[in-house]
Amino acid sequence: MGACIKPMAEGKKDRIAGYLTPLNRDMLFGELSSDFLHIMGAGEILSGVPVPISEGENGQIAVKSIVLDMAKVIGADPDFVYAKQYLTYIKTVAGDQAEPMLVSEAAKLADEGRYEEACMLLRTALAIEPKSRAALYLYGRACKACYEKAAETESEGGITQKGEAYIAAFKAESMDIFEVLTMMHPDFAMGYYFLGYAYLNLGLYLKTKLTWDDFLKYSSSADENGSGLDDQQLEDLRKEISSMLLDLEEPVAIEKGCNQIMQGDFLGGRDTLSRFKEGGYENWWPLWYYLGVAESALGNLDEAIADLKKVLTLSPSNTDVMDELAQLYEAAGDQANALKYRNKIALIHRNIEEEKAEQIPLY
Repeated sequence: MGACIKPMAEGKKDRIAGYLTPLNRDMLFGELSSDFLHIMGAGEILSGVPVPISEGENGQIAVKSIVLDMAKVIGADPDFVYAKQYLTYIKTVAGDQAEPMLVSEAAKLADEGRYEEACMLLRTALAIEPKSRAALYLYGRACKACYEKAAETESEGGITQKGEAYIAAFKAESMDIFEVLTMMHPDFAMGYYFLGYAYLNLGLYLKTKLTWDDFLKYSSSADENGSGLDDQQLEDLRKEISSMLLDLEEPVAIEKGCNQIMQGDFLGGRDTLSRFKEGGYENWWPLWYYLGVAESALGNLDEAIADLKKVLTLSPSNTDVMDELAQLYEAAGDQANALKYRNKIALIHRNIEEEKAEQIPLY
């Protein structure tokens, strides 16, 4: 009793294990007596196995606390040396209630703002029942809350050690889980609600639209799928998403035009994008880049050159666009302008190398 051991996951199999495992560093482990193991019904499972020790009232060992601590250990680190024994014990003690119990306890932690601990329990719940709708839903939301809390702390100038890598890892984990949720439970409206926002944050407007269309489809009647929303709350979300979809009409059309060009439909893509040359997107340089690509593929060199020059007014150091302009001028037989852009590229690369050299300390 009282010895402290470290989880054994140095190599990480998933993107957030490395952020969760350190939270268990102060956990105390010890081997339980054979008599106590017999009372717990765990003699064969836990004999010689150190377990996390928590005491209940009057100094008594609390079996439920041990179970929850076991779940936190293996939820943080699926490769923990005793993960198999812990998981077997949890399922033996809790039986069919193991997954619902962990989900319930995770929900309590999330309500207290302890989102990372909630993630631990939910990861173990999913190890027990990978298709659990409640566990998938709450895990996606807990990961979302983790990165939002970290991002909010940074934006307010607060002290945080989490940084961009942490935010990116939990953001990607959240999106992946909501994708799995919508695949495994395609009639669960709230999965589409949160997945749509994940796609929107990545600028995937067409995916956002299709996902939110599914949200509206599956939320058309009272939500009885476990989100805990009443009719009015659900109707408010439907109004919110309907309004968002209206705002997405132009971004979706632009993304469609870009996709057409990338897929070789240069005429269709150009025609789709051309109507956005004036208005709110005229200063978005990728619009002009894709128009230039389309015009070039259609053999309209003058138009392509004009579009790519527009890119450089908005993104002046874009050497990739300069290279394409040089190639277009060479194709048109204009060696002078081709050389001009080749020289600009060389100058920018030289300046970058000089800046790097200045940052290297001399000893």
